[in-house]
Amino acid sequence: MRLYKQQHRYYAGIDLHARSMYAHILDDQGKTVLDQDLPASPAAFLDAVKPYRDGLVVGAECMFAWYWLADLCEDQTIPFVLGHALYMKAIHGGKAKSDKIDAGKLAALLRGGLFPMAYTYPRAKRQTRDLLRRRSSFVRQRAQLIAHIQNTNSQFNHPPFSKKLTYAGNRTAELTERFTDPSTKLSVEADLGMIGSYDEQIATMERHLTKNAKVDDPVTFGLLKSVPGIGPILGLVLLYEVDDMKRFPEAGNFLSYSRLVRCEHSSAGKVKGSGGKKIGNAHLKWAFSEAACLMLRSCPAAKSWLQRREKKGGKRKALALLEAKLGRCVYHLWRKQVPFDLKRFLNS
Repeated sequence: MRLYKQQHRYYAGIDLHARSMYAHILDDQGKTVLDQDLPASPAAFLDAVKPYRDGLVVGAECMFAWYWLADLCEDQTIPFVLGHALYMKAIHGGKAKSDKIDAGKLAALLRGGLFPMAYTYPRAKRQTRDLLRRRSSFVRQRAQLIAHIQNTNSQFNHPPFSKKLTYAGNRTAELTERFTDPSTKLSVEADLGMIGSYDEQIATMERHLTKNAKVDDPVTFGLLKSVPGIGPILGLVLLYEVDDMKRFPEAGNFLSYSRLVRCEHSSAGKVKGSGGKKIGNAHLKWAFSEAACLMLRSCPAAKSWLQRREKKGGKRKALALLEAKLGRCVYHLWRKQVPFDLKRFLNS
């Protein structure tokens, strides 16, 4: 957990919503100088904080509407701190909770050096990252439609499909002919129509994303693709979810952020289990899980390494070790700007 500890003259806690925001400002002595409910607009915010601009820092909890406030503070040269939502125990664990109370707690955490920080993703790459996440959402929805067709086929005890429905060339008109009931046939045809539409949108997104990745950081993008199992799409996910590897001082920090290691809970010399499974980047966890499986398909040496680990701790633990190994490899590859070395990877 990273805490914001810089000292300022004024500390503003903003409880932000889509159409409203509650502002609470404390001075360096802890005295409340502003406590006001405002509309969520740049003009209202700037007008409210105008008397306290000299030495002001603004803190807001990470939620879906923080983009515009962070960009506004950047344009106005006002320090902005994004709060980690899952670490805001002082807010979510309170007996009483309201916008007024939450804004006051945010300001107090800022002033006391206990404000848990999240990464304020820079605006230059933010929209591309969001488009990449949208593309992943479309892929999952397309997979659900394909699974629905396969489940419908099993419901009627029809022979399994001879080819994968993932590929457009295998989704022929003969596929719907095996269903005689008009309603079932229409349901499958609707699924196929939606799958075709998703294919077009996903392809358009991938072309745009690949073009932007080459412009933003072509060298790192190429180095990521040198790792067996990491292709263009997984390379894009890593490139845009990480943004800047220098924000992680050590490999362990990156592995923790990517949800590749367990966080031990212990007390009085006794291990109480692990926690924090939801803290970190879920997109990076997915990317490394996919990369590990794809590496095993294309790299016999990695498959042999996994089989040796399976004998000691089982398949699940061996896969987790391989994912963490990939995460550590990507960290050093990115920081040192060197291509993937399979021999060094397996011996490390």
